[in-house]
Amino acid sequence: MQAELPSDGKSLRVLMETGGCSGFQYGMSFDATKSDDQVFESEGVKILVDPTSLAYLNGSHIDFDDGLHGKGFEIKNPNAQSTCGCGKSFN
Repeated sequence: MQAELPSDGKSLRVLMETGGCSGFQYGMSFDATKSDDQVFESEGVKILVDPTSLAYLNGSHIDFDDGLHGKGFEIKNPNAQSTCGCGKSFN
């Protein structure tokens, strides 16, 4: 996905926002680095997380399942008390 974007220095932003069927939902976008972002790198991909989202996502693992029954990105969050069947919402 990142290879298809113009080379404008944007990185993958992973965030949490209010909404979804369980109270919070995960989000992803390509964005410029902000001064208060925590920056991670995995397999050559630079990942940005803002301080508020980091409090909810700390310790999470992101996988991509593109198998026969794959559902795309899957976030395994040890801080989530419960998740929705869609896999994009938690509390």
